[in-house]
Amino acid sequence: MLDETLSREILAAVDEGFGGQLAFTQNLVRFPSLRGQEHTAQDFLFEEMRARDLTMDRWAIEVGDIEHHPGFSPVKVDYSNAINVVGTHRPGEEQGRSLILNGHVDVVPTGPLDMWSKPPFDPHVEGDWLYGRGSGDMKAGIAANIFALDALKRLGFHPAARVHLQSVTEEECTGNGALSCLVRGYRADAAIIPEPMDGKLVRANVGVLWFRVHVRGVPVHVLEAGSGANAIEAAFPLISALHELEERWNGEKSAQKYFENLEHPINLNVGKIAGGDWASSVPAWCSFDCRISIYPGWNPAERAAEIESCLRAAAQNHPFLANNPPEVEWNGFFAEGYVLEEGSDAERLLERTHLASHGHNLESMVTPAYLDGRVFVLYDNCPCLVYGPYSEGIHGFDERVSLSSIKRVTGAIALFIAEWCGLERISDG
Repeated sequence: MLDETLSREILAAVDEGFGGQLAFTQNLVRFPSLRGQEHTAQDFLFEEMRARDLTMDRWAIEVGDIEHHPGFSPVKVDYSNAINVVGTHRPGEEQGRSLILNGHVDVVPTGPLDMWSKPPFDPHVEGDWLYGRGSGDMKAGIAANIFALDALKRLGFHPAARVHLQSVTEEECTGNGALSCLVRGYRADAAIIPEPMDGKLVRANVGVLWFRVHVRGVPVHVLEAGSGANAIEAAFPLISALHELEERWNGEKSAQKYFENLEHPINLNVGKIAGGDWASSVPAWCSFDCRISIYPGWNPAERAAEIESCLRAAAQNHPFLANNPPEVEWNGFFAEGYVLEEGSDAERLLERTHLASHGHNLESMVTPAYLDGRVFVLYDNCPCLVYGPYSEGIHGFDERVSLSSIKRVTGAIALFIAEWCGLERISDG
């Protein structure tokens, strides 16, 4: 256990470096690292990590390397710019326990720009808040990982164990980025992911499925609309059937540990829809994209089959779809949920470092969202602490993250590294 004097010095070093950490985070937010555009942000992080004398690794995710892994999610896009970056610190002598500090650099689309108060990739500070797309989810977390190590270096220390700084892609759509790191051989005794979790530790989270439903119709001129089949309108009863399935799954929450008290743990979202070609033609096609969650322990393939069965049953009750059933395309997340079992050494340590940095006890939470923590917990038996700053508006307009919360989380991570990995004097390395 760290002595109180060193703990205070580490927290003071975090505070001393926070101006630079904020500027770094703003620079990172300026890169519009949307899907397929992550490489520029990853180039920035690669150079920043290399400047810190880490051993660098950078690669584009290869589907062939991971497609047979049970954690793989199907891919429908080009991965040329789906770049992962890992910087590794190795001590002069391995004394402590190894650690992965993980974060995802990809961000979700902005939506209509005129609905933002200011441009989403022009980060700005107002009071305690840093605004910008990806500021909370989760570029502030990536910066916290890096600057926690910087704080220790400012005091003349390196971790006395191997540490991997991971910046991954695809967290917002497949989870294949973190999975690619695992398959490439990156493993450790514990992992931290500073997702925006309001300074709480994630105890459990759902798995997620993504799918696209294709509906075909019969196009005719609108003057004889009754003789055709409207593909857009035929999609409505299918969506209704999926919402009925959603409610049935929510009805099973009482049997799911940690989820029984959540009001609505299973959420279906129809996130995108397109169809038709002409306002005066009965539409011949319609496609809509969905996301639905599943409880930990549920098999994604089994639940995917249930979704397909649900859609077939709904089609049987439709005069046109009964003979022209919809097609389902699995086009992203095919991911299990996970539970972080209580009582690990890593969790007990985080409880202490959180208390030292925040001044109050660590709370845990359950989230109905996807997290890359499942890769570590399910496929490597590695305790993964998903724990990060307070944020608002993630995936919405005017996303923002609390600066004071970032500083406290960075302090907790720095203290965690110091005790989990141990410390060696830089001059001794």
